[in-house]
Amino acid sequence: MHHLRRPEGRIAYDLYGNDTDGTLVICVPGMFDHRASFRLVGRELAAAGHRVAVMDLRGHGDSDTTFTSYDSRSTSTDVLALAEELGAERVVMAGNSMGAAAVTIAALERPDLVSGIALLGPFLRPSPPGPVARTLYRTLLMRPWAARALTFVYDRLHAGRTPEGHKEQKERIRRMTRTTDRRRAITKTLQAPNETIDRAEDLAAEAVVIMGELDPDWKDPRSEAEWVASVVDGRAVMVPECGHYAQSQRPDVVSSVLLDLVERVNADA
Repeated sequence: MHHLRRPEGRIAYDLYGNDTDGTLVICVPGMFDHRASFRLVGRELAAAGHRVAVMDLRGHGDSDTTFTSYDSRSTSTDVLALAEELGAERVVMAGNSMGAAAVTIAALERPDLVSGIALLGPFLRPSPPGPVARTLYRTLLMRPWAARALTFVYDRLHAGRTPEGHKEQKERIRRMTRTTDRRRAITKTLQAPNETIDRAEDLAAEAVVIMGELDPDWKDPRSEAEWVASVVDGRAVMVPECGHYAQSQRPDVVSSVLLDLVERVNADA
C-alpha cells in the first residue's frame, strides 16, 4: 500500500506491475467500496506489461477521513494528482459508479494527460437524494448495525456472478464501516452534491462504457449504458452475469476491454 499526499489528507493506493514502459492505468472504485475490488483486473493488466494504480476514495479503505469535500469533482483532483505523482504522460483511467464521473471530469480537465477512460456502472447523472433517501442513509450508517447494513447492500449489488474472494472483500467493507470517522466520511460521500455530466463535447479521450446486464442500480441498464456512451462519444459493452461491480464479477471481460482501450489510445499516439 502507498499513500498520495493531498492538501487535506492522504489517498491510499496499490500498485500492480513495475514496468514503466507500459501504460499507466488508474482505477477508481465507487462509494462505500474498497480499492481491492479492482485486484483481479490490476493483476491481469500488470501481467500484460502495464502499470496499474488502484486508489481508495476519500475516507474509504485506507485513505484519510480528514477531507472537507467528498464529491466526484474532488475525487477527480485526486486522480489527476496520482497520475502526476506517478510521472505518466498518457494515462488510461477506469472508474466504477461515482468513480466513473470522477475520471470523466479528469479527462475533461486534462486532455493532455488522460488518453482513455472506461466507465463501469457509471453514474453521470445522479439524482440528489430526497428526504426519505437521506433518512435511510443516516439510518444505515448508525451504530450498531451500520457495518452489517452496508455490507448487505454491497452484497445485493453483486447480482449475477459471485466474485473470486468475495467473502474477503465483504469483510473489508465491514471493517471499513466500523469506525465513527469512516462512517461520517461515507455518509458525506453518499450525500455529496455531485454534478450531472450530460455534455462532453470537449472530451478528447477514447471512451468505453461497461455495464452489467443485471445492474440493480438501473431500471434499464442497457438504456443507461447507451445514454452514457452518447455523452462521452464512446461504445457500450454489456456484461452478462454481472451486477454493479464488473471489475470483480467479470474481471475477464473488464481486463479484455481495458487492454483493447490501451491498444487503441497507443495506436493514436
